[in-house]
Amino acid sequence: MKDISLVRFLPKEPKVPFINLRMIAGALSVLAIIASIFLFTTRGLNYGIDFTGGTVIEIDTGGEPDLAEIRSVMADAGFPGATVQGIAPSTTAIKPHDLVRIGIPLQPESDETGATAQQEAMQKAQAALVENIEGFVVPDGIRSQESVGSQVSGELRTKGALAVGLALFMVLAYIWFRFEWQFGLGAVLALFHDVILTIGIFSLTQIEFNLSIIAAILTIVGYSLNDTVIVYDRVRENLRKYKKMPMPDVLNLSINDTLSRTILTSFTTLLALFALYFLGGDGLRGFSFAMIWGVFVGTYSSIFVASPLLILLNLKRGVNTGNAQEA
Repeated sequence: MKDISLVRFLPKEPKVPFINLRMIAGALSVLAIIASIFLFTTRGLNYGIDFTGGTVIEIDTGGEPDLAEIRSVMADAGFPGATVQGIAPSTTAIKPHDLVRIGIPLQPESDETGATAQQEAMQKAQAALVENIEGFVVPDGIRSQESVGSQVSGELRTKGALAVGLALFMVLAYIWFRFEWQFGLGAVLALFHDVILTIGIFSLTQIEFNLSIIAAILTIVGYSLNDTVIVYDRVRENLRKYKKMPMPDVLNLSINDTLSRTILTSFTTLLALFALYFLGGDGLRGFSFAMIWGVFVGTYSSIFVASPLLILLNLKRGVNTGNAQEA
């Protein structure tokens, strides 16, 4: 039987001059980081209800919805700032028509009403829809509903940022303990690169940024770190083997040694993520998009950011790399 495996098409000993491209890659990364920060400060993120507070209702009108009419109904009900968007049905849905997602902005809360203000807004919106939208009935027409108060949304935003920050700190501590401080700092700077570029792409696309995206960012941190540690481990091994080989050559050899593993892992991961993006429905689209972006960015950073940073940080053959042999 003829061998048609993907490994067969990959070179056994690749000799791609990655380190020679570090200046170009570094310039591109700096420009991308500046653009991401600019987009974040000017356009911001399209925060979901988890972070802004308010109410989201997903409804089925029983037929193809008239979005303009629903917006008019929401405005007449006292919610002129409500967002109304159609949602394509899943591929397995029995009814082929679109669903509707209605987002009602955070309602003013007092000490007496508290978070019940959001519940009252939800009930008021449902009553207006039942009265004015033909075919919509409660509860059969409601697919999902969620309301978040201002205090809860603020706590979620703080804890989400804290989770990402704590993950980066723990990565620094782990890599520093396992390797040398240059490895730890290089890995964390590469992860900062990945996180900032992920925030930048969400600022550019204005895809809803919610708790599932925070989960995706934490997963990206883990995926990118795994790639980086594998390259770093090979760097340490090659530093032991080759005493007189220049540092750029050692790094380039290490990247090429792990290249086939990197390509195969990224390829199989992307297969699952693209299936999730196209077949997983609207609820998983933001998460899967973040993960797809993260695989590309994480693979790029482990090769063109984390490894060249070791040269910039002046890595030496120290006690943690062991006694080397001549090349």
